[in-house]
Amino acid sequence: MATRDHYSKKPPTSATPLSTSRLILALLCLASLFICFSLFKSDNAQSPALNRSATSKNINYKKCNYTDGRWIYDPTVRSPPRYDNTCKEIYKGWNCLGSNKSNALDIVKWRWKPDGCDLPQFDPLKFLRDFRDTNIGFVGDSLNRNMFVSLFCALKRVSSEVKKWRPVGADRGFTFIRYNLTIAYHRTNLLARYGRWAASSNAGVLESLGYKEGYRVDVDIPEGTWAEAPNFLDILIFNTGHWWWAPSKFDPIKSPMLFFEKGIPVMPPVPPHVGLDMVLSHMISFVEKKARPSAILIFRTQSPRHFEGGDWDQGGSCSRLQPLAPQEVEELFSLKNNGTNMEARLVNQHLYKALKGSVFQILDVTKMSEYRADAHPSASGGKRHDDCMHWCLPGLTDTWNDLFIAHINNFKVRN
Repeated sequence: MATRDHYSKKPPTSATPLSTSRLILALLCLASLFICFSLFKSDNAQSPALNRSATSKNINYKKCNYTDGRWIYDPTVRSPPRYDNTCKEIYKGWNCLGSNKSNALDIVKWRWKPDGCDLPQFDPLKFLRDFRDTNIGFVGDSLNRNMFVSLFCALKRVSSEVKKWRPVGADRGFTFIRYNLTIAYHRTNLLARYGRWAASSNAGVLESLGYKEGYRVDVDIPEGTWAEAPNFLDILIFNTGHWWWAPSKFDPIKSPMLFFEKGIPVMPPVPPHVGLDMVLSHMISFVEKKARPSAILIFRTQSPRHFEGGDWDQGGSCSRLQPLAPQEVEELFSLKNNGTNMEARLVNQHLYKALKGSVFQILDVTKMSEYRADAHPSASGGKRHDDCMHWCLPGLTDTWNDLFIAHINNFKVRN
């Protein structure tokens, strides 16, 4: 056993020069691998931040197309989630809670779900902090006022220290004192200056063509209600469109739109859609030249109407209690099928053409809004006819503001 035990153990050997060299080489290799791994790990730790500041957020923006999606009913949503009918800025005709519209509480339970992402929910306190010392202006017709009031009421609920602020030409405006954040609404129907026109005894070119009265629209002069706004606003949200397709206001025979440029009638006289192109071209150029260098300029797309069975003055109504199905949307808005409310998409064609190549960002609310035939004041608006144009508050324009805020944040990331 002693012999077997002796041979089962390897006797100790002294290190040879060759084995020492191999050991040193192995250690060097291990050290090299460790250094390479450390560098690789360090690069990986830094790359997300580098990507975020360079390209990844742009990629996320492209992936998150907030304007394509669907409406999901969520019965757990508290009604109203942001403000209620006691907000004094809500125009009476839009106060569907106050007027007891049958589905007023359900309107806000429909949540917009973009394809492949989520639309961040509005946080009024975060908004006030993020936009401290900022002046925001809504410039446009009553649909932009709809959006303005929605934002104001949501902010007022969490920050009650508010004073009225009425800058040059503004219809209304408010400053949230603690945050020095101001939001204002500048009313303008056509963006350009317009007013009544009547034939004179001077026998001008319009008189010679048989025009006796109408509306003079100066395509190159902004309406005074907002002309100074680009001087002091940091963020501007524009809209126009509804009045351009309003024959009850601008009757093509009794009170046509007569366009002037540089103080001279445009000859030959052009139809409203051509006049719209001219106005958009001039107004976009005007704002780009006059706005602050750091200003964010946004143009909102057309808000759709939902009259069914006729237009507003033909007994049309919007009595639906749920959003439309995709095929129903196409019946109302399709250009190809001559939808009864297709002017929303017609206006957008003009907007996209005019805004191409400009510094304006486009806020597309049309697609998400086309579904919401249920979200108008309808017969509860207190008018002689159904209001299928404006939106109940609280309601759809709250989601417009979600989209607006997400859009601004993404714009800041890309710049």
